[in-house]
Amino acid sequence: MENYYSKEIETMPVEQIRELQNEKFLKQMQHVWNDCPDYRAKMEKAGISIDDIKSLDDIGKLPFITKDDLREHYPYAMLAKPLSECVRIHSTSGTTGKRVIAYYTQHDIDLWDECCARALVAAGATKEDVVQVSYGFGLFTGGAGLNGGSHKLGSLTLPMSSGNTDRQLQFMIDLGATVICCTPSYAAYLAESIKERGVRDQLKLKAGIFGAEAWSEEMRRDIEAGLGIKAFDIYGLTEISGPGVSYECSEQTGMHINEDHFYAEIIDPDTGEVLPEGSEGELVFTSLDKEAFPVIRYRTKDICVLTRKACSCGRTFIKMVKPRGRSDDMLIIKGVNVFPSQIEAVLLEQGYQANYQLIVDRVNNSDTLDVNVEMTPEKFTDNLGEIADMEKKLVGALKAMLGIFAKVHLVAPKSITRSEGKAVRVIDKRKI
Repeated sequence: MENYYSKEIETMPVEQIRELQNEKFLKQMQHVWNDCPDYRAKMEKAGISIDDIKSLDDIGKLPFITKDDLREHYPYAMLAKPLSECVRIHSTSGTTGKRVIAYYTQHDIDLWDECCARALVAAGATKEDVVQVSYGFGLFTGGAGLNGGSHKLGSLTLPMSSGNTDRQLQFMIDLGATVICCTPSYAAYLAESIKERGVRDQLKLKAGIFGAEAWSEEMRRDIEAGLGIKAFDIYGLTEISGPGVSYECSEQTGMHINEDHFYAEIIDPDTGEVLPEGSEGELVFTSLDKEAFPVIRYRTKDICVLTRKACSCGRTFIKMVKPRGRSDDMLIIKGVNVFPSQIEAVLLEQGYQANYQLIVDRVNNSDTLDVNVEMTPEKFTDNLGEIADMEKKLVGALKAMLGIFAKVHLVAPKSITRSEGKAVRVIDKRKI
């Protein structure tokens, strides 16, 4: 039997969903026009006035927002409420040190918490459960999102953050955690650690909610077998709110989008043309009732399909399939967004040329990042001690930029293969 956190909304007839979205959209557009100078300027530049927007049918007239727009107006891009009314920020990683900052009023936090509570209930959680949140906390939205959703549901919440596996397992066993929330790669690592310690029979886990990085159906099956649970996907972006924009139900055939809060479109990534339901293209989101950071027609760069095929769970929210890739070159490594341009910025700052190659792999169910960097003729040396010192310095600089560890290998000048066309900067060996 399927459970719901907000049954009346989650099972609302499609016609009523559309009416609710239309009402919220018009109110949101008035808010954006009056209170968000950045987006009003984009509208005016496109020759669009608020008077041109009569209903949700007119959304195609509006300009898109991209991550570049948000970086260009850092740090207050798209802010539509006074800072005195904002209670929190979260942030993405930035390509050149400039990050996208998302602002939240208490109203925004409450909506986000509810979205994550819906995801937890769809995974079978109740207030009787013990929810272990092993996503990172801080500027990253993962920990805060599921932590808030668990509180909203009324479950006992273990805000573990990521890492420290011995402590994770101690609390998991001693407090009888029944739901685990983390990245899929960390879930796989936990499964291996549990097997090594021989403590599987001491676990009470029944479900896991895993997101923030790509994972395959094969990996889902391995995690489910290793932890003895049912594994659920969750989707979100800091720019839209964080995890909980969409979530998987018991059918596990795609993620239901919280349509009372977010309006989704699929577009041709090259032309911007809106595509019909069932078409593969780039996912675009409009936040219908966020106050502080109300992004309109945000291009996610995720390539997927939307479908309203009836779901056995009874939810009527449209589903998005697991994204099949991205229309840009962003990598997701250990749940963190990594751009080749970030690496390049660090190398140039440290006095190297932009001759490098990134090798991404997955070893023991954990992402790895190796960075091969050509030494300049001036820096070239065969002294192993000096090379080790230079590599260590680069590792620190990359960690400061990316927030994750990258293993650096300094190589001789001109030893990285050149290409006559577009440089092959990334070799991704992960099977996802």
